[in-house]
Amino acid sequence: MLVFAYNCKKSQVSEVPLLVSLAVKNTAATTVDTGGNISSEGSSSIISRGVCWSVKQNPTIKFKDSTTVDGAGVGIFNSIISGLMLGSTYYIRAYATNGAGTGYGNQVSAIISATIPNVSTLAVSAISETDISSGGTVSRDGGSAVFARGVCWSTSKNPTTGDSFTSDGSGDGSFSSVVSNLTPDAVYYLRAYATNTIGTGYGTERTFSTGKLLVKDKDGNFYHFVSIGSQVWMTENLRSTRDRDSTTIPLADNSTTWSNQINPGYCWYNDDEIANKNRYGALYNWYAASSGKLCPTGWHVPSDAEWTTLSTFLGGESVAGGKLKEIGVLNWTVPNALASNLSGFTALPGGYRTDSGIYSNIGNYGNWWSTTPALTNVANYRYMYYGNGTITKSFVNLKYGLSVRCLKN
Repeated sequence: MLVFAYNCKKSQVSEVPLLVSLAVKNTAATTVDTGGNISSEGSSSIISRGVCWSVKQNPTIKFKDSTTVDGAGVGIFNSIISGLMLGSTYYIRAYATNGAGTGYGNQVSAIISATIPNVSTLAVSAISETDISSGGTVSRDGGSAVFARGVCWSTSKNPTTGDSFTSDGSGDGSFSSVVSNLTPDAVYYLRAYATNTIGTGYGTERTFSTGKLLVKDKDGNFYHFVSIGSQVWMTENLRSTRDRDSTTIPLADNSTTWSNQINPGYCWYNDDEIANKNRYGALYNWYAASSGKLCPTGWHVPSDAEWTTLSTFLGGESVAGGKLKEIGVLNWTVPNALASNLSGFTALPGGYRTDSGIYSNIGNYGNWWSTTPALTNVANYRYMYYGNGTITKSFVNLKYGLSVRCLKN
């Protein structure tokens, strides 16, 4: 007897989808346009499709933060990948998933070209008649490491590193710069710069003056000033230890002395003059701020109404704070939200001292006295915060230590 055996199993077909990856196109900055074309859904319906990418070859959908999801079904689909790193090469594959598993298309690549760095210029602060401090913040290196950074300046607009410049390290982040031996009674233009292998990026141009174009207090400190609407404000917090009639303001560096003070007094944050005087200025109690003689001749501590005039001109309290705050995070805590310093006021976060003598919130809050009382033992002031773009009116005990900004008479 002859026995014939037959294999009745059907020929195997692809269980996972079949597809190809589309070529990369429209590469712009850190975004690319790609996708896939699914020719067969495989053994069951497609439940998801998209692309996956990596700086390593043959990427998979293992990492969800490097995967798009672009619908379901067969045919051509489009995928947009954003947030890629400058100066990197990425490998991309289309994928499609059904009940049996995931199929991948061919690998394509995208080269994200490096660019010049992105840098912003910090405010200029006067150190003397001929010396200033400034700096910058490198927010993006452009995909190529920053090997030189600093500030450049000239008496002509749009200075470059072909003019005078400082060298202040390398890498991204914030940096400080000191410019010395400037010509007295001159107007200068200054920009931060950062250089990588692609080229040099420049920050916003700052204008500053030297010599007679500055305000001088009785201690010999110099201050820049700026016109904002109908007002002229100093662009730095006051740091004088004497009134304009040369009267010495008592230094209250002891907590008990501070809390018992009912006459004019001042201090340096954390009792650290070296670290905080030139940067944030002094903290004064209200008795000093309201004495009528704290600011240099021709200047005064603003009233509550004058603070309102400032914020109204800048669009109201809800947006004025951002236009007043110094940009960057060299002095302010990250993220220093909505800071543009469009006004040139350059608000700094000097913190405060409580009526019991405790120091708090330097870098987080900037707080400035008005001369206007609110209720018994309290007076109005304004504050700004690193987490938003508002300037807020409030009131606080007269024994608190706050910053002072002088307004021209």
